Formats: sequence, C-alpha cells, structure tokens
Amino acid sequence: MEQRTLGRTGRDVSVVGLGTWQLGADWGNVNELEALDVLDAAADSGVTFFDTADVYGDGRSEQRIAAWRRANPSWNGTVATKMIRRAPRPSMRYASIENFRDWTDRSRRNLGVDTLDLVQLHCPTDDVFASDSVFDDLDTLVDEGAIAAYGVSVETCAQALSAIARPNLASVQIVFNAFRQKPLEHVLPAARRAGVGIIARVPLASGLLSGRYTADTTFADDDHRSFNRSGSAFDIGETFSGVDFTTGVEAAAEFARLAREHGIEPAQAALAWVIEQPGVTSVIPGARSEQQAASNARAAEVGALPKELTAAITALYDEKIRPQVHHRW
Repeated sequence: MEQRTLGRTGRDVSVVGLGTWQLGADWGNVNELEALDVLDAAADSGVTFFDTADVYGDGRSEQRIAAWRRANPSWNGTVATKMIRRAPRPSMRYASIENFRDWTDRSRRNLGVDTLDLVQLHCPTDDVFASDSVFDDLDTLVDEGAIAAYGVSVETCAQALSAIARPNLASVQIVFNAFRQKPLEHVLPAARRAGVGIIARVPLASGLLSGRYTADTTFADDDHRSFNRSGSAFDIGETFSGVDFTTGVEAAAEFARLAREHGIEPAQAALAWVIEQPGVTSVIPGARSEQQAASNARAAEVGALPKELTAAITALYDEKIRPQVHHRW
C-alpha cells in the first residue's frame, strides 16, 4: 500500500489506516477476538497506521492494540492516540502539564510502550488551541521522551487553522469526506504549506457513504448513531458528519449509484475520493469485521477517480449536503 509521510512526525504511514473507536466502545459490541481479527485483517492488507484514544472504551481500544502488537512484534507501524477528554470538560481548566503527564503515562501503560508515537489533543475547546502554554507543555513531553510527536483532533476548520500555525505541530485530524468538504477550502492548503499531516476521520460519514443504509435502518442502543443524533453526548458533527439521517440516506443512495456506474463500490469510492485530495496523509475508516477492514484497505488500489464521478460528487454535495453542514464546522 502507498505510504505517505505523516507531517512533522517524519513517519511513513499507509494512505488507508484504521480508526479503532469501534474496537473500544460506542459502535455496538465488538468482543476481543473480533477486535484482534480486525487488526489482523488491516495489517495483512498493508495498513501501517492505527488511530485510537484513551477514552475509547476507557482504554479498552488501546489495550486491545497492545495485545495485538505483543502477538505481532514484526508489525512496524505507527499508533496514534489522544488525550484530554478524560477531563470533565476538555478545556483550559484541565489542560495542565500534570494532567498531560498523567494521561500520557496511562496511555503508555495501556499501549505497552515507553514513548507514544503520536498524541493528539482530542477535540478540546477553543481556549486550548489559543494557549501558548499548552503547546509549550506538549514540547516538554517530547523533550522528556513520553511522546515522539503531537497533533490535534479538531471539530472545526477554524481550530485546525489555529493549530497549524503552531511551529511544532505534526498533524491535524479532522472530519473530512464527500459529505464534509469544507476542509478543502483552507485547511488542506494551509497544512501542505506548513508541512503538517492531515488525518481524515469519519471518512464514510459514520457508514452513510457505504450505501448500505435505508430510512428504516436501526442501530444498537450503545451505538452513537442511535444516541448522538441530536448531539446530546458529543459534537453532532461526529455522527453522520452532522447530516440529518433522512437527507444523508437519500444523498448516499445517489452517491452509491454514481460510484457503481463507474464500477466502484461506494465505500471504496468514498475513501478513494479522500485519498486523492492534495494534503491528505491517511484516511482512517473504522471496521467492525475482518471483511470491512480488508475492503476498506482496497480503496488504496482504486487510484484517481474518473473526472465525471468527482464532478458529480461535488454537485451532489452542493445540492444536498452543503446547506446543512458547510457553515457549521
């Protein structure tokens, strides 16, 4: 699989990575054996980048990755984790060097490593991005050897642009997909100029872009696609990319039709669309089965989409999706 350098980390990672939120919590139950099988399938398909967080299952996702790595010591990939959302509120009130040390120490234990490859601030409030002391503290963690590099995971393009201005920032993780195209305007060009990596999360709009859902599709009670549709648990933009489900299903059906007209499965077309955008380093779809992990990885083989298809995707976004999401994030 194609490898790209992840910004200022200097590490090469696969263009299709694996998001592991679902291996910890909030996507319905995934048991440990199933989680290990997903990691196996991803690695066997050439994935060299796993993304996790300390709050995914209260550390369960990190621990499952650690267990898998113990059984697969030859895998020489990169694991990114996140911190700050263990706080009651991810704000400056809790953004101290003491908390940063506690959280990174816990992740180091969970992942079974001395130095974390990449730690990302996990969608904190705006005041955290504006604080010089926060980034000074992150530099201190690098100097101390607790982390090799740091980045941010953001909710808005404005937060991304604020972070990109920091001189030692390695990467930005942002919701970016065919139904969330605003990062194309300013974030991706700014990241390219600064040498900052872009990690595209929620690339399938929580599964909408797979083309498998209908208006009657239901999800488990412990799946955020059930409990966070109104944004009651966390930012609504993390669930279906902030698109109303009914609108999303209708638009996704059209997306699927367009992709299949060109002989491409919808999910792979959606991932390939992200991969080919200038500035993107890696796209991190989640997977709850071996088959999903392998299928997602095959998106790296699709190559450049036909121009007629990319034009149609843009038109679909402009007509159906832009009015709901473009002004919000």
